[in-house]
Amino acid sequence: MTPVVPSKDIAEKEAKLRGDNTEMHELTDSEIKEIIEKFAHATELSIKAGYDGVEIHGANNYLIQQFYSPHTNKRTDNWGGSDEKRMNFALKIVDACCKIREKYNKPEFIIGYRLSPEEPYEDGITMTETLKLIRALVQKNIQYIHISQKDYFKKARRGEGKGIERLKLIHDITKNKVALIGVGGLKSEKNIYDALNTGFSEFIAVGMASILNPDFAILLKEGKGDKINLELDPNRPELYKIPKHLWEMCLEGQDWLPPIKGKNYNI
Repeated sequence: MTPVVPSKDIAEKEAKLRGDNTEMHELTDSEIKEIIEKFAHATELSIKAGYDGVEIHGANNYLIQQFYSPHTNKRTDNWGGSDEKRMNFALKIVDACCKIREKYNKPEFIIGYRLSPEEPYEDGITMTETLKLIRALVQKNIQYIHISQKDYFKKARRGEGKGIERLKLIHDITKNKVALIGVGGLKSEKNIYDALNTGFSEFIAVGMASILNPDFAILLKEGKGDKINLELDPNRPELYKIPKHLWEMCLEGQDWLPPIKGKNYNI
């Protein structure tokens, strides 16, 4: 399928830098509105299926983040230009999902929003734009915001609050409004309690730790932190309960997956 993007030219330029000459499709106004309705439809299906809630994925440079980023969104219509217009796509999706919950009279159905703070590009999202989006999100009827980053304790690089921990800056806005979930490189018992003691978030999520330890939460609860695996042993696949395709990806040693025992690289 042809990839769809906010702005065709910048998307194709970025792809070519990776050696990819794929032609991109710049979304039209009607197509954008159709995608928003598809998010709403997914919410409706989740309610019908009996799920407890949904998380809107506006992180990790996927489509929603691409619309908010001034690096990937060069539009001049209602979906681009100013911060407020670039934010439209994300906020309209939130509104559409909340509207479905109201339609089914399911106030207990949880709606969360995941985002990545800042971008490495010079013209990308800074902490200023990040916090502007956070301030808009807390006005919506969502239950939590999930911050996706590699380091839970990472400090802001640019913009508002530079040099202060990102999660602290965000929590100062979300506190007493919506719950905040923090994630990022927390693999050991000490990591978890160091993060909890900051008070930067109401909840903590783990990725690598749960891949390495299917019973991670139980080990923590039972005070068995010394039993937690911090590296992946490529010779002991039976320890992890990792599906075949993910296991193959882990063995490739990508930096967003668990570190491999005996292999030195930075996470």
